[in-house]
Amino acid sequence: MSRISYIESLEQWKSNFSFYQEVKVRFSETDMFGHLNNTVPPVYFEQARIGFFKKTGLMQKWVESSQETMPVVADLQCDFLSQVYFDEQLKVFVKVKKIGTSSVDLHYMAVREDGTLCFTGRGVIVQVSKATGKSVPWSEEFKERLMSKV
Repeated sequence: MSRISYIESLEQWKSNFSFYQEVKVRFSETDMFGHLNNTVPPVYFEQARIGFFKKTGLMQKWVESSQETMPVVADLQCDFLSQVYFDEQLKVFVKVKKIGTSSVDLHYMAVREDGTLCFTGRGVIVQVSKATGKSVPWSEEFKERLMSKV
């Protein structure tokens, strides 16, 4: 496996994940060569990220009509390690790597049922004002929820 810039020790990095979302590769997500299209992992990352935010209670807060902030994806990266095929069952893990003033760096890992690592990823989510689109610092409550082990 080639070196991935955001992973120093693969085994240590893998051991820090706890939350995951299961996904099954649909036929429509494969390309003419029979493997998972490269546009699909970000969708899986989103599915896991939303599940994670629901588990922490943040998603429920963000969708309240009185809530003045929302999360936006500032950047997203995916590193492919092995091919994935139709009908495979995957676990897509997500964890908080670092919390900034108004951002959070999330890391992702997708593994097969046998534990084989398929692809990894990372991305920054920024909390912004719905009115202005400018970043808004995390409240203490939101920081605690992000730091909690789910």
